Amino acid sequence: MQTDFLPLEGTDYVEFYVGNAKQAAHYYMTAFGFQALAYSGPETGIKDKVSYAVRQNKLTFVLTTPLRPFNDIADHIYKHGDGVKAITLRVNDAASAWRETTKRGAKNYLEPVTIKDDDGEVVMSGIHIYGETVHLFVERKNYRGVFLPGYRAWSNPHFLPADAGLLYVDHCVGNVDWNQMNPWVKFYEDVMGFKNILTFDDADISTEYSALMSKVMSSGNGFVKFPINEPAEGKKKSQIEEYLEFYNGEGVQHVALATNDIVKTVRELMSRGVEFLRVPTNYYDDLLDRVGSIDEDLEPLKELGILVDRDNEGYLLQLFSKPVEDRPTLFFEIIQRKGAKSFGKGNFKALFEAIEREQEARGNL
Repeated sequence: MQTDFLPLEGTDYVEFYVGNAKQAAHYYMTAFGFQALAYSGPETGIKDKVSYAVRQNKLTFVLTTPLRPFNDIADHIYKHGDGVKAITLRVNDAASAWRETTKRGAKNYLEPVTIKDDDGEVVMSGIHIYGETVHLFVERKNYRGVFLPGYRAWSNPHFLPADAGLLYVDHCVGNVDWNQMNPWVKFYEDVMGFKNILTFDDADISTEYSALMSKVMSSGNGFVKFPINEPAEGKKKSQIEEYLEFYNGEGVQHVALATNDIVKTVRELMSRGVEFLRVPTNYYDDLLDRVGSIDEDLEPLKELGILVDRDNEGYLLQLFSKPVEDRPTLFFEIIQRKGAKSFGKGNFKALFEAIEREQEARGNL
């Protein structure tokens, strides 16, 4: 049995570079039910940027904004708009994670560094992945603080938004350029010891107008999964091409957020103003014939537009938000797994057609 040279404990946090971190934090708290967690900025000794960390159960987002122009963060926002910079992975040994990945070909982003405060120490390191996205490795076994050194606890006693039932990151999906899916699959296999657990080609994911190809990469222990999409030839522009054009390159397309009660979570998110894609109601006419019996009542699923798919292990329920930026780039998936390990292959066509209607309205199909 091959030993896992990169044992990952899960996703620690997702960091977004945004134009206005204060307002972005407010949005994720108001719309998605995150709670205020920690703040970093001039008051904590960080002079060039501000970061707000927000948390909901095991799900942590960090929103970061530069305080001046002409730096990497400002350049990232100018080029891409608001987007995911770092998918941070929790490890037991961040120095080892960096050594093992860089010696296998990863490009260095952050050499192992130990950061300390009165609550202990955290070791961090990082490597580049597709586009300008990075993986950070964080080792926090010797830290008792609220989040990270350089941050202080942050809260607003007058604003305590209710939890929306979001639990943790189920998976993060990357969009890469033409013919780049297989090189990035090889990167995850060779550099990080991941396995390709699912493959979808343009026969699986296509409509009359557009298509994409996708491969799902999983860490050795299965705790972390990264589907990777690339465009495929079609009559018109696919959603992946639209993303690459407006994001100005490769990057994270969506983050899938797990829940134990998708009907309750989606209803809560909708009541707070989160907008979701809608599939035609005829999707539900033969749903039970396609997926078999499910525990949920069909009417709420139909009312909210929630999709269902089954694999050999069980079924899943999922729904995709509209882009959360003005650029048609980053969006979120809400997912509830009832045993299923897959990613909703049976929903791809209906989902694609819903996305194409949005693309057409934007004039980008």
